[in-house]
Amino acid sequence: MNKEIDLIVEKALEDSNFNCVALGLIDFDDLSFSSKFYSNLDRFDEEREVYFDLASITKPMTLGLSYLAAPEIFDQEMILLLEHRSGLPAWGRLSHSSWRELLLSYKISESKTLYSDFGALRLQLEIEKKIGKSVYEFLKDFHDKEIKNWLTLNGEQCVPTGFRRGQEICGHVHDDNAFVINSRVCHAGLFGSVEGLCRNLIKLEKDFSFISKIGLKQEHRFNKGFDRVENPSKSLAGVHSDETTFGHLGFTGTSFWIYPNKNKGIVILTNETTTCWYDREKLSKFRKDVANNLLK
Repeated sequence: MNKEIDLIVEKALEDSNFNCVALGLIDFDDLSFSSKFYSNLDRFDEEREVYFDLASITKPMTLGLSYLAAPEIFDQEMILLLEHRSGLPAWGRLSHSSWRELLLSYKISESKTLYSDFGALRLQLEIEKKIGKSVYEFLKDFHDKEIKNWLTLNGEQCVPTGFRRGQEICGHVHDDNAFVINSRVCHAGLFGSVEGLCRNLIKLEKDFSFISKIGLKQEHRFNKGFDRVENPSKSLAGVHSDETTFGHLGFTGTSFWIYPNKNKGIVILTNETTTCWYDREKLSKFRKDVANNLLK
């Protein structure tokens, strides 16, 4: 990371909602990356990795990865679920005891794009029917050692992401449905270090050549579980993005973008939800500023 990036981060830490940031810059030409962690909290051991709640980055890193690993099991309805065109509701409160039954009750029908946690969870159930095991068990050899579901964390140092019932959320999933379900689900729940996510994205390229498969111009916004840039002039991926740029955002303030036009990737992890979740203006500017600087 350069001095200009350091200044951008330091300024953001002073006047934004987050107090922890990790940045990664991936070079897919030589399959390498650089990374750096920043925080104005005095609680982290610099010798140990710091884990962030990846939030909805869980979707491409479980469901999108399942497609890359086993595209043959995906029928047309599963593709609609994967690309958020299934007609399922975007979101709703789920219960620990009946979430599966509720999600299985919905009819799948091709519709306009509507980003849907319900669709992601339904797809998890459909995949598990096909493969006869949990998605997490299926993907255990494809995830980096520093990409873990929150229920398998064991003493890792994590950034805080807010409060629940008056208690700080740290090392527990921020997403309420994932917390209530209390199982390894695929709409949210993955935690990871910036190093782990960078390595995992490199592994996707090494194992599946995913840039050439996902980084394509197409009619719909989502491609096999990954979000695409539809309007580069307004994208959070910055001025270097184009219509082949793809990645995903996470509600906690996380994101990654892959730029096929430059063969580069950027990972930006924050804990935006620590003090505020509804005002994203500063986070949006920060994401663009970082991407514009790292790729110039």
